[in-house]
Amino acid sequence: MYSGVKAMFNRNKKLKGKVVLMRKNVLDTKTMTSVRGAVDTTRCVVSSTFIDSFSSFSGRCVSLCLISATKLAENGSGKVGKKAYLEGAISTIPTLKAEECAFYVHFDWDIEDMGIPGAFTIKNHLLVEFFLVSFTLEDVPNHQGPLNFVCNSWVYNHHVYEKDRIFFANETYVPSETPVALVSYREAELQSLRGNGKGKLRQYHRVYDYDVYNDLGNPDSNEDLGRPVLGGSVTYPYPRRGRTGRKPTKKDCKSEKRSSKIYVPRDEHFGHLKSSDFLSFGIKSISRNVWPHLKPRLDSNISKDEFESFDEVHDLSEGGIKLPLDTISKISSLPLLQEIFRTDGENVLKFSVPHVIRVDKSAWMSDEEFAREMLAGVNPCSIRRLQEFPPQSKLDRSVYGDQTSKITEQHLNINLQGLTVDKATLFILDHHDVFMPFLRRINEYTSSKAYATRTILFLKDDGTLKPLAIELSLPHPSQQLGAYSKVVLPAKDGVQSAIWLLAKAHVIVNDSCYHQLISHWLNTHAVIEPFVIATNRNLSVLHPVHKLLLPHYRDTMNINAFARESLIHADGIIEKCFLGGKYAMEMSSAVYKHWVFPEQALPADLIKRGMAIKDSSSPNGLRLVIKDYPYAVDGLEIWNAIKTWVHDYVSLYYVTDDMVKKDRELQAWWREVVEKGHGDLKENSWWPKVHTREELIQSCSTIIWIASALHAAVNFGQYPYGGFILNRPTLSRRLIPEKGTAEYDEMEKNPEKAYLRTITPKYQTLVDLSVIEILSRHASDEVYLGHRDKDWTSNPKAIEAFKRFGEKLAEIEKRISERNRDPNLKNRTGPVQLPYTVLLPNSKTGLTFRGIPNSISI
Repeated sequence: MYSGVKAMFNRNKKLKGKVVLMRKNVLDTKTMTSVRGAVDTTRCVVSSTFIDSFSSFSGRCVSLCLISATKLAENGSGKVGKKAYLEGAISTIPTLKAEECAFYVHFDWDIEDMGIPGAFTIKNHLLVEFFLVSFTLEDVPNHQGPLNFVCNSWVYNHHVYEKDRIFFANETYVPSETPVALVSYREAELQSLRGNGKGKLRQYHRVYDYDVYNDLGNPDSNEDLGRPVLGGSVTYPYPRRGRTGRKPTKKDCKSEKRSSKIYVPRDEHFGHLKSSDFLSFGIKSISRNVWPHLKPRLDSNISKDEFESFDEVHDLSEGGIKLPLDTISKISSLPLLQEIFRTDGENVLKFSVPHVIRVDKSAWMSDEEFAREMLAGVNPCSIRRLQEFPPQSKLDRSVYGDQTSKITEQHLNINLQGLTVDKATLFILDHHDVFMPFLRRINEYTSSKAYATRTILFLKDDGTLKPLAIELSLPHPSQQLGAYSKVVLPAKDGVQSAIWLLAKAHVIVNDSCYHQLISHWLNTHAVIEPFVIATNRNLSVLHPVHKLLLPHYRDTMNINAFARESLIHADGIIEKCFLGGKYAMEMSSAVYKHWVFPEQALPADLIKRGMAIKDSSSPNGLRLVIKDYPYAVDGLEIWNAIKTWVHDYVSLYYVTDDMVKKDRELQAWWREVVEKGHGDLKENSWWPKVHTREELIQSCSTIIWIASALHAAVNFGQYPYGGFILNRPTLSRRLIPEKGTAEYDEMEKNPEKAYLRTITPKYQTLVDLSVIEILSRHASDEVYLGHRDKDWTSNPKAIEAFKRFGEKLAEIEKRISERNRDPNLKNRTGPVQLPYTVLLPNSKTGLTFRGIPNSISI
């Protein structure tokens, strides 16, 4: 108290600062209601009310020391000033958020002797952590304007840290241009973030390190729950995840013991009430409080686990499911669950009406919509142009035999409107090679019955696609003899129309599994995590590339850890509700073998799939084979805006290619991405060297594209399309019935029932819908592309370039809306009258089917 009083008489001689703090995460209800904090040696005892609100602050609870950026101490590092303490809460600053509080601090600081501050250390003497939002020095002599420090970090009691927590001013330097006074601090901070690679990591640790996916199984609980380790082998290559240091399981020393709390660096839980924490908590509550009470009700009568008609599926959003009072009472009262599991007072479980059936309830069944969703649906990045006929397989013939397609020209000519195969523009949705190596095990050792599918489509004069044939393939009893295949053709009447509808369902089941495991999980979530880890380990917060990429990493490690805990682990949601079952993650590993980083850039991806041709006279330098390809048209504009912004930003700091090559932090970063983060693919020659400005710009643009627009394109349409399970089934339980069987007779008499007995059953549908409705939502604290935190840099040219980026995105948003109103662009809305809005950059909170967040935060 004395030092605080003394400071009041000396403020005219002191440097004045303002510290903004945030209270501890409000989801931690036990801490929020019962914790009392105390400092160690200073004996500062604080009530739980203070911990909750920071409404009063006195004594020596938090101390800070300024570090000079311009004056050297005898040891060659920046001079360190005297310790100062926070003095009291400021309650009348209008810019503060409701959960934040600000405090003044005054430093003894002689500018002539100490120079301009460039960093500060902070010590927390409380037993509980707080979130340090920012620090601002006002009226610094010889410095124009306030000196800002954007912190956004959790600070624990100082005893848990080996070195003092340090934060740098909001300046940007490549390593060679760092003020000499700050060099050692810059290097020491990176070293602390790398850790020593040993031991179990605790919540207060700030360590970013690599590990393989060895925590998906649970062999100690049940031998059948053992899963192979993904990553670190030729057999099962995979991107690396963040290391946790948990002990191995008893039955498999290579597998890590699972636990309810998975270590993630604390700052990856960005702020209080972070959206992914909230949404993840909602999914956990559903799995623990809702599903266990629903399943016995559905299982009590065998017919209750089956939908009896299409109308009953519609009832999920129109009428709901009647549940007994005791079941409703056991459902969590979490507001998010109350919104999803709506009730009308009569114990009704009711979902949102999926967008795909809001205008027309049956248009989803049309061939045109089936094809359109390959261009504008939830998985628009798998279709490719058919450039060889018949379609070939890349599977090893010595293992799988001849897997060449059995589709013939005669099959296709029937519906080619007078053209021949060599004259028509054809496309293929080919899931054959992905599923064929796993089909025998899936069909024998899981409850699923599935095919490997190929679908051939024809580009009509009006720009829409027409499906011509579906090939359904099974492994030949003698594997080396290839596949047993049947070709199904379009039909509108009789039993053949029922078979055609079932064939389309099998295609969509393949596509739903591929989308969830590959397009969504592997190609966005999993492949980005190594970049997050490598950036924090090798690029200082002062580095321009760190500042460029940081918004696009927000909370990705956190949500990926949650996925390992609740979604992709053994017997988790993916295994229960999607084709692949216990082999699902193995399938994603098999696909990762062929992952190529440069091909993740949208232009390269479109060219690889034959969907675009390089053409300098066309917009964005590409000519689309299908002009009305919504994902590509909108995506290319977003891609161009991203790359222009990255070019403008990178050019501010790297005038020559030689500067890129000689940037030691940058080169260490990229080397670690290749050799450790994606180490199983490190020998591939396609990795860019990042020795030139163009290589750096292209690589950073690709990272941002994956984390923002690509993820948005494959995530936020999940419920709008998949919320109606008839349109996007996730499981297949029967093969196409053979004539003369009871199933065939049932299909003739009641095609709807045959369809429902083939696709996802009721319980798995409820699980699936409840999860994807959460995953398709935007939270209230979402930060969208073209937006970022205030004061993220002090460079006015960088701020101006980012402003132009935001303006460009606003223009793109207007053009997308205009295209959606153009009746000549039939693929943008289709028979279901659902405009393609998922790549509109901005969104409101909720289930909006639009908006591109900066990062993979859900």
